[in-house]
Amino acid sequence: MATPPAIATLRAGLPDRYLTPDDIAELFDVPKETVYQWRRKRTGPPGFRIGKHIRYDPAAVQRYTAERMAADTAR
Repeated sequence: MATPPAIATLRAGLPDRYLTPDDIAELFDVPKETVYQWRRKRTGPPGFRIGKHIRYDPAAVQRYTAERMAADTAR
């Protein structure tokens, strides 16, 4: 079974899987290194570690995006 693209997954509702750094990079159209920099600086969507892997809860990514959009429109 093929994994749907991250953008389609989030727009369709909450996926039944956690997102990877590759998914986040695709979703925001940024290089994967940018996703890792966001994590190091704690400026991007909140992620968590499972062993040596970083994962993102789709609900947390949606909240982060909504907060960023609200902050941007408030300016």
